[in-house]
This record gives sequence, structure tokens and C-alpha cells, in this order.
Amino acid sequence: MKSAELVGIREFRIVEQELPEPGPGQVQVRVAAVGICGSDMHNFTEGGIGGSPCKYPMVLGHEPAGVVLKAGAGVTGLSAGDHFALEPGVACGHCEMCRIGRANLCDNMLFMSSGGIPGFFREYVNLPAHNLIPVPKHVGLREATLIEPIAVALHSLSFASVKPGETAVVFGTGPIGLLTIASLKLAGAGRVWAVEPVAHRREMAKMIGADVVLDTSDPVGTILRDTGRRGVDIAFDCAAGEDTVNHCIGALAKTGRLVYTAIPAEVHVPFDAPGLRKKEITFFNVYRSNHQTERARDILAENVSLFAPMLTHARPLDEIQQAFDLVTSYGDGVGKMLVTPA
Repeated sequence: MKSAELVGIREFRIVEQELPEPGPGQVQVRVAAVGICGSDMHNFTEGGIGGSPCKYPMVLGHEPAGVVLKAGAGVTGLSAGDHFALEPGVACGHCEMCRIGRANLCDNMLFMSSGGIPGFFREYVNLPAHNLIPVPKHVGLREATLIEPIAVALHSLSFASVKPGETAVVFGTGPIGLLTIASLKLAGAGRVWAVEPVAHRREMAKMIGADVVLDTSDPVGTILRDTGRRGVDIAFDCAAGEDTVNHCIGALAKTGRLVYTAIPAEVHVPFDAPGLRKKEITFFNVYRSNHQTERARDILAENVSLFAPMLTHARPLDEIQQAFDLVTSYGDGVGKMLVTPA
């Protein structure tokens, strides 16, 4: 089978690999489509993510959907040709974090696409049967790649505890920011501001539900003027820009909630500590998602027409280098880029 390996900063190669038979409890899947995530881009452009360096060669990709080919021993209830989204995280189920319902923080997590564990930028994969999430027939396989990032957005909203009518700002309208905006509106949020330097992404933010879109010239001042100097109830940093977390602090009302979904390139990020303290802002950090996948699937199934326009581009596996280069340059109005291995 073909597999795309990241072998250095901004450098992929296509290789041929053996395809083993699925083991007991596993299913073999033909990978139909995989979304390019912001964390993939960190690995591509910086050679690592969040203090964890790449282990070359490595296979990225953790937003996949595919078609069942065959099942290993002990697997029942699946048929060749069935369509599924594929969960990339394999939690142990018995450590402290798993026992308390925080499987995303599993002490023994095997997350496909990190730490030397191959991801999904390849034609076929064997994975545990319980990592397959069935998708309704009206949800296409390309659309099903959004289930994993929607789950991340829902996980971030679980911290925010959005109440109907509350106001929010989202800094950064890449795919996670866009999905956060959509999830906020579906959760009953009132006015939502979006802050983004790239013009076509501002337009996408409008399309998916943002009430106000701003460039980065003076977002805090504008939001404070719009809210009579009060500020918003919730701020999401989905950008990890040079000062976006402090813009969140500046835009928040007293007792507001700050949700940090983004992954910064730097290990240490400066905070406006007095601003955080004097407003008694509650700070939440987001790590992947936790028990939100099925809910994400259901929300997508109910709102395919809302989410599908995000999927603006697709490239075959052989053109993965060009796909990443295009996303890096924000070229051609790219929103969500898919890689289609098979």
C-alpha cells in the first residue's frame, strides 16, 4: 500500500509498505479521506508540536473516514463496504484518567499520527473495531472527516458551559475556529464575534454563523465598544497568535471564561496576569476531545449543509506535498483541505 511519510520540515515522500492482515478485534479499512489538521501543520512547518518533536519518518493524519474491507477474529456486526469515521485515539481503559472518564488524558494513550504511531495518510489501516464510528448514509465520507474536529470543538464548549444568549468571541477562523463558531450558535449563544487576519476565512466565519467578523487591527477595542465596555462572556483562542490569548483576556467581561483550544508554536506563552486576575477570569485548556465523537457525528448528520462548505479542497495522496504547501500559504481560498488516499 502507499503511505505518505513526513521525513523532514516541509518534506513528504510516498513509500510502499506491506499491509498486514487485521489482528483479533481489528478491522481493516480503506482510508477514503483525511482532513489536514492544524496540528499536522505544526509538524509540517516546525518539526514538532507543543514541545514534542517529530520522530521521522512519521505518518500524520488523524481526521479520517473510510470503508470496511475485512474484519479480524472476534469482530462481528460489520460488513465489507460499511462507511465509518475512524477514531485515532486508542485509550487503555484502565488507568486513573480512563477510570474517571477523562480518556483523552489516558496515561497509556496510543494516538495514531503521533509519537511514532502511524496516522491515516495511507491507503489502508488496521485498527480496533471499537474505534469505528458508523455514519448515516446521507453523510458522505468526505463530510465524515469533520467528526473528529467537531468533537474537539464540542469538548471545548463543555468547558465553556454556554448559556442561551451569552456572547462570545473566537480568535482564529481556521477549521477549529469555524467549527467552534458553528457549535456556539447551535448551543444557543447570542452574538458571536470572529477575529481573523485572512479575508476569505472571515467570509467563511460569516457563512458558518458569526454575527460580526473583524480583522486584527483593533479587535479588543471594537468588542468593548460593541458591548458598552462590558466585554463578552466567553473567549476562545483558536489561533495561538503572538498575542491572541491576551486579546481574549482584554475582550472578556469580569468573571468571563477563556477557552484555550489552540496549540502554540512556543513552549512558553506570556499572559496578561493582572488582566486575568482582576477580572477573575476562569481559564480552560483543551486537549483533543473526550467522549464527544458520537455526539459530533449526530450534530454533523443533522447539519451537513452547514458544515460541508468548509470542505473546499481535496488532493490525492500522491499530491500531499502540494496540499500542505497550499494550506500553509492560505492560497486559493482554502478552508478545510482533504487528502484522499484511496
